[in-house]
Amino acid sequence: MHTPQHQAAAPPSEQAAEAGLSPWLAVASVGIGAFALVTSEFLPVGLLPAIAAELAITKGQTGLMITTPGIVAAFAAVFVTVGSGRLDRRIVLMALTVLLVLSNLIVALAPSFGWILLGRALLGIGVGGFWAIGTAIGPRLVSPEHAAKAMSVIFAGVSLGTVAGVPAGALVGELIGWRVAFGSASAIALLVLLGQALLLPALPPTQAITLRQLPAILGIRKARLGLIATVLLFVGQFAGYTYIAPFLKLVSGMSATLITTLLLAYGLTGFVGNILGGWAVGKSERGTLIATSLVLGLAALAMPLFGADQIAATVLVGIWGLAFGAMPIAIQTWMYKAAPDLMEGSSALFVATAQIGLASGALLGGLGVDHLGVGSAMVIGGAFAVSCAAVIWKFGHDRVATLKIVGGTDRV
Repeated sequence: MHTPQHQAAAPPSEQAAEAGLSPWLAVASVGIGAFALVTSEFLPVGLLPAIAAELAITKGQTGLMITTPGIVAAFAAVFVTVGSGRLDRRIVLMALTVLLVLSNLIVALAPSFGWILLGRALLGIGVGGFWAIGTAIGPRLVSPEHAAKAMSVIFAGVSLGTVAGVPAGALVGELIGWRVAFGSASAIALLVLLGQALLLPALPPTQAITLRQLPAILGIRKARLGLIATVLLFVGQFAGYTYIAPFLKLVSGMSATLITTLLLAYGLTGFVGNILGGWAVGKSERGTLIATSLVLGLAALAMPLFGADQIAATVLVGIWGLAFGAMPIAIQTWMYKAAPDLMEGSSALFVATAQIGLASGALLGGLGVDHLGVGSAMVIGGAFAVSCAAVIWKFGHDRVATLKIVGGTDRV
C-alpha cells in the first residue's frame, strides 16, 4: 500500500546537503559501522586460543562465540526489517549500534562463558538488523548513478574490519588480554554511534516490508539461487576461517605474533579483493561469484595439504583473503539484481541466509576440530565453497525475472 511516506523518503541526499553534510560522509558513517560490526563479530577468531585457555573450554566450544550471534542475526535480519515498519531508518540504525556497544562491554566484563554468549546474542540482533537495513541505506544517500560506489564504500568497511580490526584485536589480546580487546571494540562502537548521530540524515522507509513480501521474493528464480549460493559460500568460509588461528598454531607451528601478522596480511589482500570484486561484478556478477567461490574453496582445501610449511600457509592465507574480500560484494550484487524493486526485503532474506550459513559453518567446523582435528575444518569449508561455484556455473545463467508488489498483488 502506498503512503505519503514514499514521497518523504525520496531525497535523503538532498536532506543531507540542506543540513550542510556531504552525502558521502553519511555513507562513510555507515561504512565505519560495518567496520565496527565485522571487527566485533569476528574478534573471537584471532583471540580463540586465548579465550579457550582462560575459560578451560575446547576450541570447538569457543566457536559458539561465532555461532550464537549468527543464529540470532538470522532471525533479527527478518524481524528487525519487518518490525521497524515505518520507523526512520536513521533511528533504527543507531539503536542497533547501541546494541553493539553493550554487547562488547558485556563480553569484556563477563564472569562466565554464559554471560559471554548472552553478550554475543545481543551482537547478533545488531548484526542482523544492521546488514538488512544498512546495505539498503547506502544507495539512498547518494544519487542513483553513484549507488554502486556507495555499496563499495560500505563493503570496504567489511574489508577494513579484516585488515585492521581482527588483527588489531588479536594483537591487543596478546599484549594486554582478550577482555581489553572487546572493551576497545565497545569504545569504537560508541564513536560510530556519535558519528551516525551527526552525519546521517532522516531516512523514512521507502516501503513498508511485510512478512508476506518475503516469500514473494522467493518466487524469483535468481533470488532463490542466490540464497542457495549464500548458504554454501558462508558455510564454506566460516567452517574454515573461524579456526584459522588454531590451525596456524598447531599445524603451521606459527607463534602468536606471526599469526597476528598473517591475519593482517589476510585483511590486506581482502581489501584488494574488495576493490577487484567491485570492478568485476560490473562485468559479470555470475563470473565473479564463480571465481570467488572457487578460489576461496581451493585455498581452504589446500591448507591441510601444504599448511605445515609456513611459506605455503602464508601464500594460501593471502589468496584466501583475496577471495574473501570479493565475496560480500559478489553475492550481495547478485541478490540486488535479482530483486531491485524490493531491496530491503531482499537484504533481509540475504542477511538471514548468510547468518544461518555463518553459524552452521562455525558449528560444523567446530565439530570437525573437536572430533577429527583442526585440518578437517579447512576440508569442510573448502568443499562447501567449491560446491557453490559448481551450482552457480550449472544453474546461474542469466534469465530476465522481475517482481513488484503493487496494491498487495504479486507480479512475476
